Amino acid sequence: MTETVAPELLTEALIEEAAKKSGLVWVRGATGPARALWHVWHEGAVVLVGDGPGEQPLTGLGLTDGALATVTVRSKDKGGRLVGWTARVTELPPGEEAWQAAVAELKGKRLNAPDAETMTERWERECRVLRLVASGGYAAPGAVTEFGDSSQAARPLPTPAITRRPMPAALPRLLGRRRRRG
Repeated sequence: MTETVAPELLTEALIEEAAKKSGLVWVRGATGPARALWHVWHEGAVVLVGDGPGEQPLTGLGLTDGALATVTVRSKDKGGRLVGWTARVTELPPGEEAWQAAVAELKGKRLNAPDAETMTERWERECRVLRLVASGGYAAPGAVTEFGDSSQAARPLPTPAITRRPMPAALPRLLGRRRRRG
């Protein structure tokens, strides 16, 4: 006798596995463009920290308590969209048990924090911790849903952090010397 597994359970398993393995998720809130955010998978949800000094910006996305957001995870192998889903946003109140458990997971994954010893206190004072729980609207690769069937590629947001400057006048001569020597 063969057992059949409900498609919803397979989708939930795909979401969990993809989110656990990915370092970034793309989140589109009620406003603004989708943004790549680092996260952890904790107790059945994507958990984010941000909006404080030195942390990822969450402002401008419309990620308020009770709002809906679209979460997309890319494949680590191919880089394409692996799965997307609609999530309900919950802001965890600082200091509560759920907040402490989420922050403990986040702290273990936070790379290059300048204040690793006091990071959780700073998060409690200055940051927001959000929990994004899947609430339906799933899209697997190739599915045509509200997520669309396009690549969802977009132009990068304007930023003052640029690297394009005129090439130094001496650079072609310096590079030319290396070739002749070799």
